[in-house]
Amino acid sequence: MGQALSLGRRGLGRVWPNPNVGCVIVQGGRVIGRGWTADGGRPHAETQALHGIDAQGATAYVTLEPCAHYGQTPPCADALAKAGVARVVIAAPDPDPRVDGGGVAKLRAAGITVETGVRRAEAERDMAGFLSCITRNRPFVTLKLAASFDGRIATATGESQWITGQQARRHVHAMRMTHDAVLVGAGTVRADDPTLTVRNLGAVRQPVRVVASRKLKLDAPAMMAGVEAAPVWLCHADGAPVHSFVDQGAVSVPCKTQGQQIDPVDMMTKLADAGLTRVYCEGGGKLAASLLNCDLVDEVVGYTAGLVIGAEGTPGLGAMGLERLNAAPRFTLVDSRQIGADLMHRWARHA
Repeated sequence: MGQALSLGRRGLGRVWPNPNVGCVIVQGGRVIGRGWTADGGRPHAETQALHGIDAQGATAYVTLEPCAHYGQTPPCADALAKAGVARVVIAAPDPDPRVDGGGVAKLRAAGITVETGVRRAEAERDMAGFLSCITRNRPFVTLKLAASFDGRIATATGESQWITGQQARRHVHAMRMTHDAVLVGAGTVRADDPTLTVRNLGAVRQPVRVVASRKLKLDAPAMMAGVEAAPVWLCHADGAPVHSFVDQGAVSVPCKTQGQQIDPVDMMTKLADAGLTRVYCEGGGKLAASLLNCDLVDEVVGYTAGLVIGAEGTPGLGAMGLERLNAAPRFTLVDSRQIGADLMHRWARHA
């Protein structure tokens, strides 16, 4: 199962809207088949692992309950039964109403021994994006904050490149690769005109670049220049001038508004409906604060540099309107390490 989990992680950021599943098939103590969900979500991991082998009497280790429904491909539970496997070991159940125990039932009806729950917590952590979309109707959201020691992301004049070092920035690119989309607000686009692509890591599938902008008052030549290789989705209010961007290849995602900004909850629902399962938010401060205020952040990844900018600098987060500490969002530290000259620290949603 450890091998299956490792294989499944290869699909992070590459298989949406499907889950990143891994599968290993063992016969006589020897691995005879391995597979993971292919880019774009198909073929599924089980189909990949079964390809070209004789699996009669074998044991299949799969990180998610095999699908039981006909979609664009036949059910994987049927494929395993047809291949003659004798035993299937499953890490996590699939809460998708089209499956939700149906895969296990199909396997057992075919006379296959089924074991469930093996390394379930690890599998659910790896597939948190897919599971979040099914159970909460929103993607898994990672908030990235790169700041000075005193929590500033730019000087008073707006200079921000670069607070963290090259190695930390390379790590950010690696994080982008494991997410389906990178999200920023309009202020970040206006200030930096970022490309938001994965560079110098051999990426073959770029994340979707999502911009949250109520009125679409944007000038984004760098981003729009690469729209064919890396999609651009614009989350905007009704009536925003989206046509010029759509003409250049951007995708329009109309959202409800909340005061003077896009409604973060509706935006995440729309992104989930469009198939995105993992979203990496890179700014700006107002957008990050709104996501935190709406309890939409599942993980915070911070990169802290060893310099100080002072109170006149731009804070990493916008105003949140908090008056009491017990109302502040809390996260649990799960990882911290030095990357180059900077400190990376990762915090998970407080249980």
